[in-house]
Amino acid sequence: MIYGYARVSTDGQSVESQIGALTAAGAAKVYREVASGAKSDRAQLRRMLDALDSGDVVLVTRLDRLARSTLDLLHTLKAVADKGAAFRSLADVWADTTTPHGRLMLTVLGGLAEFERELIRARTSEGRERAKAQGKSLGRPFKLTAHQKAEAIRRRDSGEETLAVIGRSYNVSGATISRLDG
Repeated sequence: MIYGYARVSTDGQSVESQIGALTAAGAAKVYREVASGAKSDRAQLRRMLDALDSGDVVLVTRLDRLARSTLDLLHTLKAVADKGAAFRSLADVWADTTTPHGRLMLTVLGGLAEFERELIRARTSEGRERAKAQGKSLGRPFKLTAHQKAEAIRRRDSGEETLAVIGRSYNVSGATISRLDG
C-alpha cells in the first residue's frame, strides 16, 4: 500500500495541493497534519509509521514536508525501513528507497550526517576542556553563595530549625540543605 503524508506548518496554509499530488501519484491513504516540521513528535506521522507493513511505501511531495533536519529525516527513514517499507519523494527524485540509486544516496546522506555529529561532538568536547582550563564553572550555577552555604550548614547543625525552614529562608528545598557538606 502507498501511504501519503501531507504537512503544513500553520493553520493558514492548506494541504489540499499536497493531497492532490499524492493521490495522483498513487497514495491510497493520505495522513494530513498541521504542525511545525521542527517538531519530530507529530501525531499523524506517528500514526502513519505505526500503520506501515512490509512492502508499503511512504510518499511525500517534498522532503521538507517530512522533516526539517537531516538527522530528523534519517530517524524517520530508519523507522520506515525498520517496518520493511520504502520511501519516495515526488520532488526529490534521488530520495527514493525503492531504487538502488535512492538507497545509495540516502546511505551517503546518513554517513554525512554521522560525520557532522562527530564533528559537533569533538568541537563541544574541545570547548568544554578549554573552559575548564580557564577555570570556568560548567553546569548550573550554585543556588547558594559560599557565605549562605556556610550559614545554612551552621543553622542545620545547631538543630534549632527544621530543614524546611532553613531552606525557605534561602529559597531552596529542605533536601538541598540536608545535602550540604562541610
